[in-house]
Amino acid sequence: MILRAKTKELFKGKELTAKQRENSVINIEEMEKGETILKSYPRRLVFELTNACNLNCVMCGRNAADFRPTVFDMDLFYSFEPLMDSIEEVTLMGWGEPTIHPHFTEMLKTVNNHSARKYFCTNGMTLGKIKNAIFDYNVDVFAVSLDGATDETNGRIRRGSDINAISKELRDIVRIKRLYGLKYPWINFVFCAMESNLRELPDLVRLAADIGIEEVKVVYLTVFQENMRKESLWGKSREVADIFTEALTLGENLGVLLKLPHIQGQDIAGIKSHKDCYVVWRDFFLGSDGYVRPCMSTPVKFFPYDKTNHFMDIWNAAEFQRYREIVNCAGKMDISCERCYQSSHCNWNKKESFIQIGEQFAPKWSN
Repeated sequence: MILRAKTKELFKGKELTAKQRENSVINIEEMEKGETILKSYPRRLVFELTNACNLNCVMCGRNAADFRPTVFDMDLFYSFEPLMDSIEEVTLMGWGEPTIHPHFTEMLKTVNNHSARKYFCTNGMTLGKIKNAIFDYNVDVFAVSLDGATDETNGRIRRGSDINAISKELRDIVRIKRLYGLKYPWINFVFCAMESNLRELPDLVRLAADIGIEEVKVVYLTVFQENMRKESLWGKSREVADIFTEALTLGENLGVLLKLPHIQGQDIAGIKSHKDCYVVWRDFFLGSDGYVRPCMSTPVKFFPYDKTNHFMDIWNAAEFQRYREIVNCAGKMDISCERCYQSSHCNWNKKESFIQIGEQFAPKWSN
C-alpha cells in the first residue's frame, strides 16, 4: 500500500476530546460544502517560528530570495492558548528551523497544557538539546529532514548536517520510547528527492528500520535557482518509479511505511492546477514576521495578525473568504495557486511543481 500526503485529514495520534471532535466535525462539513464564512475554528494552527536556519541546504529557497531573519513573537503565541483545547494540532514549522527559536521548548510546554497535538519538523541538529522536552511535553509527532543515507550525500546537500550525530540522538529517543512503552513520538524521515540522491532512498529506508523510525516521506525537489535545474526529477518518471518500487518492497519487508508523491503523469489532479486544496478551511498559518498567510508555500500575505481582534473575525476576514471561494476554481485562483508547489497539494503532472526558477515563491519579509 502506498501512503499519500494528507490533503484533508491530519495525523491521527492521541484520541480527540469531545470538544475537539465537535469542532472537527463542523469544520469538515463546512469544508466539504465550500462555506466561505466558518463557524468552526481551524483544525490546525501552523506557526512559522523563524525563517532563519542553522544549515545552508543547497536547494533551499533562502538562497534565491531575500530572507531577512524574523522570529515569532511569544505574546502572539500565548494569545492562541484559548483555541488549543478545540483544535486538533499545533504545528511548528515554516521556512526556517523551528527548534532554534529561543523559546521553542516553552512553546511545547504551553501546548502540552492543552488538548492539541504537538508536531514539528526539524533538520535534526538540535535533537540533543530538545530531547528531554520531547518526552517532558509529550510531543506526538515530529519529522526529521535527511536528504541522503550517507553522511557524504546528506552533508553535501544539507550543508552543516551530520547524519551520524542525528542518528545517535534518534536511536536514544527510540530507546527511551521503547523503555517506557510509549506510543509517542511518531517519527518520520522527510527526504527531498533529486537527481543526485534518488538512488539512496532504499538505503534511507534501511537506516529508518535500523533506528526504529516508523515512516519515510518523500517529496520531490522544487527548483528555485538555475544552478539546481540539473537536480530536478522532471521528465525522469521511469527512473523515479523504479526506485520507488524498490523502496516500497524494502519498506514492506522491514516494517517501514513509505509516503510517496505521485509519479509524474499519474497524479490524481489530472490537468487541474493542483489537487483539491483545503488548507484555508483546515489550517491557520501565521508567519514568523507576524503576517497571516493562506499557507506556508505562497508569497501571498494577507495582513498582520492583531491579537486584540477576536480570532473568528480574523479567521473569517475578507481575505480568507475570497480564498475559500477561489482556491479550487480554475481561472479565478491566484497565480501562486495556479503554480502550486506545496508538496501535499501540488499537481506533480505539471512542470511548475518541479521548477519555480524566476518566480516569486516566498513572501517578502520586513526588517
